[in-house]
Amino acid sequence: MKIIISGKKLELTDGIKTAIEDKLGKLDRYLHPETEVKVTVSARKSAQKIEVTIIPISGPIIRAEDSEENLYAAIDVVYDKLKKQIRRYKNRLQDRHQSKDESIRFQTDEGFEEDEENLDIVIERRKKFDMKPMSPEEAVLQMELIEHGFYMFRNIDSDEISIVYKREDGGYGLIEHE
Repeated sequence: MKIIISGKKLELTDGIKTAIEDKLGKLDRYLHPETEVKVTVSARKSAQKIEVTIIPISGPIIRAEDSEENLYAAIDVVYDKLKKQIRRYKNRLQDRHQSKDESIRFQTDEGFEEDEENLDIVIERRKKFDMKPMSPEEAVLQMELIEHGFYMFRNIDSDEISIVYKREDGGYGLIEHE
């Protein structure tokens, strides 16, 4: 597992780097050695934020983030979130009897106790709608009009499907196809 740590508006000390590497290093036995783990640490007015994205060789991207006054507490919360996501993914794969060549290794460990909850994904509603080409700015206006947190549209510039969404900090984001 390759851990890449970067900081935004915050100088990363050796203590912070070591704490992150030690905590996330516990996930090493469950991930393929070539798996990339990107960690971004940032400082805000009253909170420290950590974002972790695990990019496996195969399988879904796993992501978690948390903001706390104490960065070390945020690291612990993010680790717990990631551990839970890996456990759920592992259980789904085992239920479907997929190949053992996945990026998540199947080892038993006391730290990965089985969940009793049902992990089946049920799509409860399907929605179809016509998408006229529009700019991202128009899409944000449409999103605000329908009072949703995201809006899918056909980008007038690229003719590709894109998504605008509300960010936690109050701004907007745009997701585009690569």
